[in-house]
Amino acid sequence: MPKSPTNPSTPRLSDVAVHVVAPKGVETTGWPAVEAKCAQFGVKFRWWQRPIGQIILSKRANGKYASTIGGTGLSIPRQVGKTFLVGMIIFALCLLRPKLTVVWSAHRVRTAEETFKKMQAIARRKKIAPFVSNIIRGSGEEAIEFTNGSRILFGARAAGFGRGFDEVDVVVYDEAQILTDAALDDMIPATNQSRQPEGALMLFMGTPPKPEDGEKGEVFTRMRTDALTGEDDDTGWVEFGADEDFEPTPAPAPLTEADWKQVAKANPSFPDDTPREAILRMRKKLGPESFLREGLGIWDKLDLHRRVVSEEHWFDLADDGPAGDVKPDGLAVDASHDREFSVAACWVDEEFAHAEEVWASGNEADTLRWVAARAGRRIPVVIDGMSPAASLIPGLKALGVDIRTGTSGDMAKACGMWLGDVTDGRLTHGNQPAVNAALDGATQRDIGTAGGWGWNRTDPSTNIAPLVAHSLARLAASFKRKPSGRGRATSGRRAVVM
Repeated sequence: MPKSPTNPSTPRLSDVAVHVVAPKGVETTGWPAVEAKCAQFGVKFRWWQRPIGQIILSKRANGKYASTIGGTGLSIPRQVGKTFLVGMIIFALCLLRPKLTVVWSAHRVRTAEETFKKMQAIARRKKIAPFVSNIIRGSGEEAIEFTNGSRILFGARAAGFGRGFDEVDVVVYDEAQILTDAALDDMIPATNQSRQPEGALMLFMGTPPKPEDGEKGEVFTRMRTDALTGEDDDTGWVEFGADEDFEPTPAPAPLTEADWKQVAKANPSFPDDTPREAILRMRKKLGPESFLREGLGIWDKLDLHRRVVSEEHWFDLADDGPAGDVKPDGLAVDASHDREFSVAACWVDEEFAHAEEVWASGNEADTLRWVAARAGRRIPVVIDGMSPAASLIPGLKALGVDIRTGTSGDMAKACGMWLGDVTDGRLTHGNQPAVNAALDGATQRDIGTAGGWGWNRTDPSTNIAPLVAHSLARLAASFKRKPSGRGRATSGRRAVVM
């Protein structure tokens, strides 16, 4: 993101906001032109508003808005002035871009009407009014039209507003915490027809959704999760809020200085533009739970776990295993903390491989006998020396099994080999629920300082042993280079025994 000159004493947005995520690949921003146009109207922005504007209008090297695909989300409490900030950006764009079409939607009719009133007030400013040709008032048909052909349309999604538009250049989703996929589907096709060279601009403004909102809050929540986990390179996200675990003094007791510090953290306009009385009024009217979300911007704790392998790519690699009489090139055993054993097998055919869980049991003796009978003396078996399954090593050695006791370096090698094959589409799997669930709940932990890693649990209840065994089996198969001769199974049968 290009840096703009700031006073040395001016804080950075990331110093005060909970989260600041810019889209990837940003080279320039359209903010300077917008700020200059607003200056002609006598509008000056606060220090924290400028970097938000830079993110909203950020562009890639090709001149397209960096967030034209994913949009920019603003999670900001009430009484901060986000409507004024976004409103001035919209007014400036309308004057800078002739025939720009902006659709500003809120969920509730009342919110849409209040926003329209605020925007009318801006349109009537002495330095802006000469550029406004018409203000249309009417239920469901509110609009501000400009002399250069640009226009801003206002309406409520709850009243059906958003359907039937075409060639929309900017969409503002107010009350984005109450935005359904169906409402999104009504508008997105219209932005695909934007005539602006920068592409369409999508803004999502809201406060943290309530649990009872259910699917109405999924769009905003999903956008936040994708931005914070890095799943989406085309999305911007700015979030203001108090500390996640903060609990304000219960009413009717007065707020303490510690409470007011959290208010200042959540609301960058306090106290310069938003007085204490406004906060106290909101606290009294909203109630404790709503005040946490709408007044202090606190989200419920979310699982921001980023999958190591995307669900779509993983399921693209699901395939039938080899015929049941084809011996694997390697086996591996791992066990959960409560000693649920998982055995995985891997078959290698030239540069391709296939891995599956082939045994699962909570009984150590049964597992030992099963592995010894299938591995014999020729198939290498890898068990990590620090795994609970390491208790099998002495018994398997005594039975003549080709045991390879894995080190931390072997674990890093196995996981790197496994992920490389999966990423490049060289490793297929049996689409087994135990392995799928392990991958869903797995994350990476560092091994050493050279970039090596191993599997870790995101939750203590997750059993990742099937995934660890899966990865170690790929390493075990690399010790036996003789081609296995496996072919794709034609019967659709999974390889669950040898």
